[in-house]
Amino acid sequence: MSLPPLPESAIVIGATADDWRSAVTLAAEALAASGAAKPEYAREMIRMIEEHGPYVVIAPGLALAHARPGPTVLQDGLSIVTLREPVRFGHPYNDPVSVILGLAIATPDAHLAAVAAVANVFNDSSAIADLAAATTVDEVQRIMGTA
Repeated sequence: MSLPPLPESAIVIGATADDWRSAVTLAAEALAASGAAKPEYAREMIRMIEEHGPYVVIAPGLALAHARPGPTVLQDGLSIVTLREPVRFGHPYNDPVSVILGLAIATPDAHLAAVAAVANVFNDSSAIADLAAATTVDEVQRIMGTA
């Protein structure tokens, strides 16, 4: 599976978030703006972190916020939010986070493949810093390989 779509409407650069919940909400709102999820998907993403801890912080400075496929997911989609000031999720090694990827996947079968496709982007050790420093939508799409 390749990466889910990453339209301009799903990219937010230089956002401000008070805490991890606000940051995850921004990623969910970007998914909703792109048509991939309903606004209620934010609650599902936050609930997963509250229940399972900061497992979504998958690398230093990077969170992959997501929830299970369900009625709040309309289609596969990806969002990216870069923060002006990083926030803490409570991860012992990878905090603070300055890049949040939101992932919405419509079917359970595609979920793991989508996570793997996203992870492949970050085999490039400079990808997180490059995303955090990006100033345009085109730059973000190029780094993610969706341009």
